[in-house]
Amino acid sequence: MIETTGANPAALTVSNVKQRLAKRAKMLAAIRYYFDQQQMLEVDTPLLSDYPVTDPQLDNIKVENPTVNYQSTSQPWLYLTTSPEYAMKQLLSLGSGSIYQISKSFRQDAPGPKHSIEFTLLEWYRVGFKMTDLIDDVTALLMALMPTSLMANGVEILSYREAFLRHLSIDPFILTAKQLEDFAHQNIDCDFTDQDKDIWLDLLMSHCIEPNLGQQTPCFLIDYPASQAALAKIAHDQQGNLVAKRFELYIEGIELANGYEELTDHDQHVDRFEQDNQRRGELDLPVQAVDQHFLKALKSGLPECAGVALGVDRLLLLAAS
Repeated sequence: MIETTGANPAALTVSNVKQRLAKRAKMLAAIRYYFDQQQMLEVDTPLLSDYPVTDPQLDNIKVENPTVNYQSTSQPWLYLTTSPEYAMKQLLSLGSGSIYQISKSFRQDAPGPKHSIEFTLLEWYRVGFKMTDLIDDVTALLMALMPTSLMANGVEILSYREAFLRHLSIDPFILTAKQLEDFAHQNIDCDFTDQDKDIWLDLLMSHCIEPNLGQQTPCFLIDYPASQAALAKIAHDQQGNLVAKRFELYIEGIELANGYEELTDHDQHVDRFEQDNQRRGELDLPVQAVDQHFLKALKSGLPECAGVALGVDRLLLLAAS
């Protein structure tokens, strides 16, 4: 997608529009070549879902269900997917093997320089992969797609704890919510209060740490607190802290990708969804119905795998810069 909202019309000449379209087409072709060389299947899943997501940090865009008057359904709304994750995992549970997809996704976010309500995601799942394998995979893809100068020094792998120690000289696993709140008030222009530790960790991360990540070389931030696991597995780190087996990739302070060593257990998924809805209630957000199609797929068996979603529009922006 070429973003034209708010652009200077005089700048959108035929020449530079063609140039941008050509760069995008070349990037998409290179992505497909990378996966096709490894005999991975490209899939195409629905953009509309019967269910919203439960994640408190995400909001679906909902649309009226046009079939409500023609079929025996009382469901008035359908939901544009925030990512193809659930649909792709249903395919994995049916034995698809490793798969990838380039898909439009939609989120009810305030638009801005780095956010659009409609965007393009590259999402893929590798059966049998661990988180470390997936980091190597993402690195290899970057080597194939990005300018040589960007990848000249390889990549950095930095733990969440190390990032806080390096940039703020605090240990995020030791400090309490109140201590983090006090620290945030001293270092960030904010005047609210909250008892949720993750609120303060996220605030400090976005304001004080993220802008510094990936400035010299792409940075994989790993081992997030278990409370931020979403649908990733959890384990203990070397210090004995319970951490999520997930990563986020940063280049020049921009979050580019989010990867998990995927949770596969049905009952643990149910627990995570219940925790999401409990948090939604605390935030005065609507409690959401859980995707029953996804739960059914989990019961039939999701294979051990690792998966990642990468923002194609941001990738193009970084490649151009």
